[in-house]
Amino acid sequence: MENTTMENTRTKTTRNSLILLLTAAIWGMAFVSQSKGMDYMHPFTFNGVRSLIGAASILVYILISRKIAGDKAAPLDWKLNVKAGLLCGIFLTIASTLQQFGIKYTSVGKAGFITTLYIIFVPMFGIFLKKKVAPVVWAAAVGMAAVGMYLLCMTESLRLGAGDIMVFLCAIAFAIQIMTVDHYAARIDGAVVSCIQFTVCGVVCCIGALIWGQPTLGQLQEGLGALLYAGVLSCGVGYTLQIVGQKGLNPTVAALIMSLESVIATISGWIAYKIGFLTTDQTLTARQIAGCVIVFAAVILVQLPPEWFRFGKKNA
Repeated sequence: MENTTMENTRTKTTRNSLILLLTAAIWGMAFVSQSKGMDYMHPFTFNGVRSLIGAASILVYILISRKIAGDKAAPLDWKLNVKAGLLCGIFLTIASTLQQFGIKYTSVGKAGFITTLYIIFVPMFGIFLKKKVAPVVWAAAVGMAAVGMYLLCMTESLRLGAGDIMVFLCAIAFAIQIMTVDHYAARIDGAVVSCIQFTVCGVVCCIGALIWGQPTLGQLQEGLGALLYAGVLSCGVGYTLQIVGQKGLNPTVAALIMSLESVIATISGWIAYKIGFLTTDQTLTARQIAGCVIVFAAVILVQLPPEWFRFGKKNA
């Protein structure tokens, strides 16, 4: 009986790990669709429509899951869920808008790795909420991230590209959004809040598109493929797979797997350029690749359990 239980646990862990790997692949390749979308429409237009499609996809998931649960469905505190959704939506709007504008001026691979810096910013900002941060975060991870960013983004004239700066600020905004979710996590329905935040982002960005983007039906038709991938797959399917995959899986393992989206973004961007899907050169120099490796190492370091670094103790 014990062996059967252990085998079932291993099978579930393997299955969930593969689900999260698929999630990372979907999110990583979404950077390509975001870049491609800029060939047809204004960043506000793409972001707005994509977010509304994502909200609709998640709404379908909510309705189906609650229908299946029936009377067993957990009751919702609508006031709290709406409040959390609106706050998260504001930060998501800032983050995704900066990212979308940034991708217009930088490569898919660089955008992917810079965005994952939010994983480092979250524990850093946690200090202001009186959350403990292992010294290794300051001593190693932050320093490594800085060195990696220098190699990845700085040019010969010691200037940061406009796109790199926007994506870097986007990572900070994503970190704040994640901390906002964490603040309400125990009291809200994650799917409901996500649906609300995507709706907020979609509405705000669509207003921006009407003011600055001059959207047309032709633009939406030409960029429909990129919009559907970013909306349905990245937002809707990706979010749902994340919920399923993270259940019962070690949080550290889950975070490590999902951080692979930056690697997948780089590879998919390069392939998309080579086959002619993207017209902007996505090739990274040896120096930039070294920067990616260092940034990725810093991201992984931050996700390791703090007790691993308590040298001299029995649980080290």
